Amino acid sequence: MQPPPDFNASRLARSLLRRSRQGALATLMVGSGDPYCSLVNVASHADASPILLISRLALHTRNIIGDSRVSLMLDERAAGDPLEGARIMLAGRAEEATGDEAALLRRRYLNAHPSAEGFADFKDFSFFRIAPSGAHLVAGFGRIVDLKPGQFLTDISNAEALLEAEPGAIQHMNEDHREAMNLYATKLLGADSADWTCTGCDPDGMDMQAGATTLRLDFPERVTGPGELRKMLVRLAGEARAKD
Repeated sequence: MQPPPDFNASRLARSLLRRSRQGALATLMVGSGDPYCSLVNVASHADASPILLISRLALHTRNIIGDSRVSLMLDERAAGDPLEGARIMLAGRAEEATGDEAALLRRRYLNAHPSAEGFADFKDFSFFRIAPSGAHLVAGFGRIVDLKPGQFLTDISNAEALLEAEPGAIQHMNEDHREAMNLYATKLLGADSADWTCTGCDPDGMDMQAGATTLRLDFPERVTGPGELRKMLVRLAGEARAKD
């Protein structure tokens, strides 16, 4: 059965990757190759690929070092029957980050999981990014789609200026524009009023979080620099206020 024409599988897949904070990680046991599944915390890279912070003392990390092939199951944690909610299974290879890449992954992961700062620099912990080879999206009856990476990852090839400005933009939004953050959440995304913070920006949108609840604010047009980002956020704040 083909999905209905109004179903945007790519957008939903990206939303799940951006909003998810926990997932089931499947690795291959060293020696036997038997499947092994574990619960992990996740964050997202600027291109939406998953970031992991895992210890070499953990069995799944030893498995990854032996064979980097993994799969990661993420779901939207909808109320009621979990099988009625959307979920995505992403397959790929988990790659340990070093140098500048490790610093980038550290920053984005800690934005999503600030409590991890207490152990992120322990010698046995490292940041890994899953480089996806494909994904299987299940979003209800007649909405089951296989996706290639280009269909759910964000193109960041010409967004260097935006990514360099991201830490400052996040700090600015969280220190000076919490009212606007709450407007985005309540007026544009239909969420409850809360202490919403920005945890990440990328060409396709902005990630928001309040406690354990996460939101994704998609931009109507792609942005690649700090000036474009500022104009977009002002525009969206105006649209949110107009809904009062």
